[in-house]
Amino acid sequence: MSLQKCFMRSARIDRGIGMALPRESIYLSVDALPEPLEPTRVRKVPTGIADLDSIVNGGFPSGSTILLWGDIGAGMQEYIYTAGSKVALVNERPESRRYYLGDHCDDSDLPSQVCYVTFSRSKEIILQELATSFNGDYYRAFRDRTVFKDFSSMYFRHSVVPASWTREDDLFDLPSSTLLEELVTFLDENARDSIVVIDSLTDLAISDLVEVRDLVTTIKGMQRAAKQWNGLVYLMLTRGILEHRHEQLLMDSTDGCLVFEWRTSSRSSTRQRYMYLEKFTGVLPHLPRDKIARFPTMVSANHGLVVVYMERIS
Repeated sequence: MSLQKCFMRSARIDRGIGMALPRESIYLSVDALPEPLEPTRVRKVPTGIADLDSIVNGGFPSGSTILLWGDIGAGMQEYIYTAGSKVALVNERPESRRYYLGDHCDDSDLPSQVCYVTFSRSKEIILQELATSFNGDYYRAFRDRTVFKDFSSMYFRHSVVPASWTREDDLFDLPSSTLLEELVTFLDENARDSIVVIDSLTDLAISDLVEVRDLVTTIKGMQRAAKQWNGLVYLMLTRGILEHRHEQLLMDSTDGCLVFEWRTSSRSSTRQRYMYLEKFTGVLPHLPRDKIARFPTMVSANHGLVVVYMERIS
């Protein structure tokens, strides 16, 4: 029975038992419904991966905190280098915006810098990796537009690693506050209008200096603060190191999760890198079904991390 017939039958029953329709119902019509509100414009920040930006309509929502979660070597680090380098290049050469970002980011916001935070890796290691992976333009733009913060002196303070290895001459010069408190202070001072990279949550989660519950609380606070920073926050986490429940806690504390993984073909022994969105509040609900996809990726010296093609996720 159709919805209209059900309604008519219900009306006849009501009249049959002497219940008159209220005056408001007589005049109620589609014309009386309130006008739909104008859609709110969501400010987007490019990811630097043109095929991904085309699917999410110009990038991720500004102010998003995104967990990059994946297998070792599956493209997570290259994603960061690509995103940071392309944003830096477009800041230096505005006329090349479409060349580096594609044609879906014309109205997207462009952060002015990258804030790169490390706990066990040095600035020199990061730049060396980038220099050996990408071309000179990517390297120079990333180097010149990135604010580096290395917390390795605090991170290794109570370990077997000597101070000379972390380039810290005087241990008494180290702050008395905790590692997470120092991280929060740095972000308050530098994160605005930036692509923030935390490299990595894995380092923090396995350290005796940080309790997982404190890390989760800090990330929840960071997610709130990031809405005022007008950029993106990327949190890197290697898959399979932490307990599953801790991984889920960290994922639940962010706006989105971008997964990087290796897959082996059923017809050969070759491995392929893949990237896909595991979750993203405010993004996934708006994607057409045929655009919810897994992306095989590769790394090019001249283009960074690129999508080879698109595999629809059933």
